[in-house]
Amino acid sequence: MSKFFSLEGRLVATALLGLVVGTAIPWLLLALGFDQRLSWTLGMLLGVLVLVGLIRLVLRPLTTTLKALRSGLLNFRDGDFSISLVPPKVRELREITSLYNDIGEHLRRERAHIYQRELLLDTVIQSSPQALLLMDQGEHVIYSNNSARKLLNNGRPIQGLLLEKLLPNSPHEIASAIENRQNGLFNYSDKNGTHSIHIGNSTFILNAHRHRLVVLREMTQELTRAEVQIWKKVIRLISHELNNSLAPISSLAHSGKMLIAKPDRAADLEKVFDIVAERCQHLTEFTQGYARFAKLPAPSCEMVDWRALIERIAPLQEFTLKGGVPERPGYFDPVQMEQALLNLIKNSREAGSDSKDIELRISADDRGQQLVITDRGSGMSEKVLQQALLPFFSTKEQGVGLGLTLCREIVDAHGGQLQLLNRSGGGLRINLWLPWATSDY
Repeated sequence: MSKFFSLEGRLVATALLGLVVGTAIPWLLLALGFDQRLSWTLGMLLGVLVLVGLIRLVLRPLTTTLKALRSGLLNFRDGDFSISLVPPKVRELREITSLYNDIGEHLRRERAHIYQRELLLDTVIQSSPQALLLMDQGEHVIYSNNSARKLLNNGRPIQGLLLEKLLPNSPHEIASAIENRQNGLFNYSDKNGTHSIHIGNSTFILNAHRHRLVVLREMTQELTRAEVQIWKKVIRLISHELNNSLAPISSLAHSGKMLIAKPDRAADLEKVFDIVAERCQHLTEFTQGYARFAKLPAPSCEMVDWRALIERIAPLQEFTLKGGVPERPGYFDPVQMEQALLNLIKNSREAGSDSKDIELRISADDRGQQLVITDRGSGMSEKVLQQALLPFFSTKEQGVGLGLTLCREIVDAHGGQLQLLNRSGGGLRINLWLPWATSDY
């Protein structure tokens, strides 16, 4: 009957059957000679029992299906989509269970697809040369890739570690930048030499909790490749400049040779020599600018009084000394350090910072000495920040691109490190760290 009648039709048929039983039995009992009241009482009682039994029989597939659906939905809530329901014979219930099975199959396919994508993404992240570090609001490491483990913990697992327990195993410069949430370009040294790394910090909300993502990008190879391209550009620039001067000189030399045979043209000959001298002077200045960079001598380090250093550079570039100076004298090449500080302060002013906002702080500890220059200029974009230390890279129209590079060369020659960081609220922060005489560099 379930194949031909709907659930509603089966309930109506059951009710009619119960009614027929409830009325037919009293008439049968009366025909057999039973009392009228007793006949109708027995008839109604038997009719109700038959009706209840038939209704339970008719509703059994519905009850069974509802229980199965309840169990299936509980499995959905727990993330288990593997359970499928057997379709009952009742058409309405068969449609519901078929729809449930279709949804379960769709969810299984979606989860498998998401799992494959997560697996692919994790494979890409794990093989990425960029070090990734994800922390929760309690500063626990909840995700990291292979590069992060190699850089921060010598390849050992760091999942679940507190940041304060992880950082002591990391290079000091990187640990300090991560701890202070600094973004910028940093140098650090290890047994393989000096490396440049770009560190970026960001925060976001995940599952109603604040998380912090730290991305560390090794820039050493990129800077090396970029330097090769820069040197090619410089060679073309020098070649172009030489041709622009040598071609007129060659032409003027030919003209002068012809004018020598004409005594009445002595004035014109003098102009030729003046122009040749002017072009030669231009070439001299042009080549000397690059020669100063290429022939930077090894630093001649000595004990330097901080006050004397400040007094020498103060008349040349306006700035503000914040705080006092260390009691222990500095140890570096005073001429080269003056040149580096003057270049950096000049860059701050040319970046749009007022002189009163250019500040110099000097500090020292057992590890070394640190000079920090801060300004409120235009700062640097991420792209410029990553290329700022490249030779001959400049954002100025008339810039040669040697100022910051020369500063980096001076600091590197001292065995120190140079860091560039954008400041919150605008401006740039430049850290110069130099070791003491007993430091191993």
